[in-house]
Amino acid sequence: MARTKPRKPEKPSHYDPAVALDFFQSAGKPQAIAKGTTIFSENRKGMPLLLMPNRIYLLLEGEVGVLARDEPVATIKSGEIFGEMASMGQMPRSASAVAMSDCRVIGLDDSQFQAALGRNPGFALMLMSVMASRLRDTLGRIGPSAAPADADWREASAMDAQLLADLAQVIGPAARFRYAAGKIIMREGQRGVALYAVLEGRVAISIGDTVVEKAGPGGIFGEMSLVDRSPRLATAVAETDCALLAISRHMFLHLVKSSPKFGAALLKAVGERAAFTASRLSARGGAPAEQRSA
Repeated sequence: MARTKPRKPEKPSHYDPAVALDFFQSAGKPQAIAKGTTIFSENRKGMPLLLMPNRIYLLLEGEVGVLARDEPVATIKSGEIFGEMASMGQMPRSASAVAMSDCRVIGLDDSQFQAALGRNPGFALMLMSVMASRLRDTLGRIGPSAAPADADWREASAMDAQLLADLAQVIGPAARFRYAAGKIIMREGQRGVALYAVLEGRVAISIGDTVVEKAGPGGIFGEMSLVDRSPRLATAVAETDCALLAISRHMFLHLVKSSPKFGAALLKAVGERAAFTASRLSARGGAPAEQRSA
C-alpha cells in the first residue's frame, strides 16, 4: 500500500480561531509539549476513573502530526482543534497525535469542556461544523459501494428522557409528526430544513442502499445539513410507526446558543457517528476520519 501523504485539515468557512481560543482559555490552561511527545495514541480510550480522560485540544503553537497505523495522514497547525471526535463520542482514538515541534496546547477533559460550554453554549455550533466537515470528507472517501454491511449498523446516540420531554414542551405540539412504517422521512441529497428527535418508534437511516444507523426514542438525526447547509447525507425511513419532533433550523440555532445540554447532546450524537464511520473506513484499510481530527 502506498504511503499516505499528510494532508492539511480544511477549516469550515465559519471557523474562528479567536472564538476557539476564548472557549478553551475559559476552562483550561496552556501546556508545553516537547517535540516528539505522543499526545495520545491510536486505539486508546479515555479512562476518567484513572485520571486519563479523553481530551479535546486546541493547538496554540507548533505543529502536530496525525498518524494512523504509523502512517502520517494529516498535519495540525496552530489555531486548530484536534481530538474532538473521540472526546465527544467517548470512543477509542482512531489515530495518534505526535508533536512535530515544541508545542503549546490547551486540552479540555469532559468536565472542563462542559463547564466552558455552560459559559458559551454557541461554541457547540462551531465545533459541530468542524465535525460535520470531517464526517462528510470521510463518507466521501468511503463511497456508497464501501458503506458498512447491514450487520454493522449502530444505535443512534439518544438524549435523556427529561431533555426530550423538555424539547417537546418548548417546541410545542405543532412540531410533532407521525409517520407510518415504511414512510420516507428524509431523502439523501435533499436540502435539509429540519432535524428530528424520535419520540416513539424506530427509524432506519441509510446511505445508498445500506442501513448504517437506527434511532429509537431520544435518537437524533438530520442535524448535519442544518449545521453546514449541505444536502442530506442519508435517507431516513420509519422502521415502525413512529412519532417525531421536527426542529427547524431557526429553532435549532436558538437551542444550541441557549442550551448547553442540547448542544452537548448533539455533539455526542455527531461524535459517535463520526467515530463509527472512521472505524468502518479503517476496517476497510483506508485512512481513518481522525486523520483530520484524531
